[in-house]
Amino acid sequence: MSNENLQMHQINSTSTIGESNLSHNPSNASMAPKSATVQFVSDSPITDPGQTTKEKDKDVKNISSALKKSSRYRSRSLSASSTDSYSSASYTGSSSEDDDASPREKIQSNSKGFADFCVRNIQQHAFGRREIEIAEQEMPGIMALRKRASEDKPLKNAKIVGCTHVNAQTAVLIETLAALGASVRWAACNIYSTQNEVAAALAESGFSVFAWRGETEEDFWWCIDKCVNAENWQPNLILDDGGDATHLMLKKYPAMFKMVKGIVEESVTGVHRLYQLSKSGKLTVPAMNVHDSVIKTKFDNFYSCKESIIDSLKRSTDIMFSGKQVALCGYGEVGKGCSQALKALGCIVYVTEIDPICALQASVDGFRVVKLNEIIRNVDIVITTTGNKSVVTREHMEKMKNGCIVCNMGHSNTEIDVKDLRTPDLTWEKVRSQVDHIIFPDGKRIVLLAEGRLVNLSCSSVPSFCASITSATQALALIELYNAQAGRYKCDVYLLSRKMDEYVAILHLPTFDAHLTELTDEQAKYMGLSKAGPFKPNYYRY
Repeated sequence: MSNENLQMHQINSTSTIGESNLSHNPSNASMAPKSATVQFVSDSPITDPGQTTKEKDKDVKNISSALKKSSRYRSRSLSASSTDSYSSASYTGSSSEDDDASPREKIQSNSKGFADFCVRNIQQHAFGRREIEIAEQEMPGIMALRKRASEDKPLKNAKIVGCTHVNAQTAVLIETLAALGASVRWAACNIYSTQNEVAAALAESGFSVFAWRGETEEDFWWCIDKCVNAENWQPNLILDDGGDATHLMLKKYPAMFKMVKGIVEESVTGVHRLYQLSKSGKLTVPAMNVHDSVIKTKFDNFYSCKESIIDSLKRSTDIMFSGKQVALCGYGEVGKGCSQALKALGCIVYVTEIDPICALQASVDGFRVVKLNEIIRNVDIVITTTGNKSVVTREHMEKMKNGCIVCNMGHSNTEIDVKDLRTPDLTWEKVRSQVDHIIFPDGKRIVLLAEGRLVNLSCSSVPSFCASITSATQALALIELYNAQAGRYKCDVYLLSRKMDEYVAILHLPTFDAHLTELTDEQAKYMGLSKAGPFKPNYYRY
């Protein structure tokens, strides 16, 4: 782009997001009966944010004691080296959740007396700041967006509730949104993926962040509630990963929810929730599905998972991949990336699929497409990537060989039926952070990673460059919804425009010293394109 300053009104004027509405009939949403109910897809176990305090306390007590009452649990002592080497995302052990006192019980404030936050240890902020600075070097797109738009302040007076993974890459996004004029309050969308030192660095910088590694289910909802329900603070945008902030606000603060200008959602689970809300007429604000935008799907889902699956398994289990047999459940973009990485290291990969097109893709890529029951007794590793529920059941796990590793690369923690492993006949033995041995009565043990939650963000880290692409996409979607003229978007779910997809790519091309070829006037006319793009129609499959 010749103009280095990002003019958001230009993006708004050329945006074709409205043409990408995925709802088959938007008018149906407004005609839906008020009594229509929504069946949320939610991680389990879950504490309903709409319950009374007494009901919550009862549920949380049941959840927290379920392991102790219904199964045997052994905690193996950890050497210093194993603790240091295997904590999430940070390689020094500073993200360890092994602290008896709950952060909610501590009186906390940063060096300037700011106290509107709750993190594990505010004293870790200096180390967290170094983590953020490292991430900035590998996130050129979001840093370029920060530089180009910081003068225009396209998010001035925006008040954003964020519920995503709280790590160094997210911190770069948070500080970018602040540089563009927004006020933010942030919680974690996963109880195991928070980098405690990064949360501390954000709190030290004056951000209201409520997150720490190893939250209980009650803590999880409490943190989101603290972000949503703050004194003299009315949120007008939601940035969600899984739909939990949207769910809580809609159920517990419906009047506040109606005042929101838009929702940006980046996970398959959260997008599914949004379409359920839209179909039933419960979605009263516009929402943008960035999960299915081309730039996010191709890079975050494929390239990021392609690299991080290996890091997660190696870091948590020290496994050698050559010759191992792997069952990969699902051959979407995440499954494709994981399978390529595993195959490249010499694994024998089997794929399970429900979709005939994906199954055919797996077949021509050289993978055997099977039913899980056919190969479950022989495989060494089982990885779920579907976003569905009960993909790997207790029955499957009873048939697994001794030492089989089970983990999940999908957003939802319902893919592996972990709850069915919490029974009196099984013993849980903690080996490392996020690594449990489940010991069966006959002595067989399977290795469960991150209790079935997202393994790459629980046991390792994701490539910052891919996170830059996703963050830039999220930021542009927030800017678009915030600055859209009244009536531009109905209360429905929209895709990011192809123009914005291309703009995110343009922000990242200089990293590779990549130079685009420009169409001549004659070529542009022949193809029926604008010389400035977009260069592909919305129906084009990349």
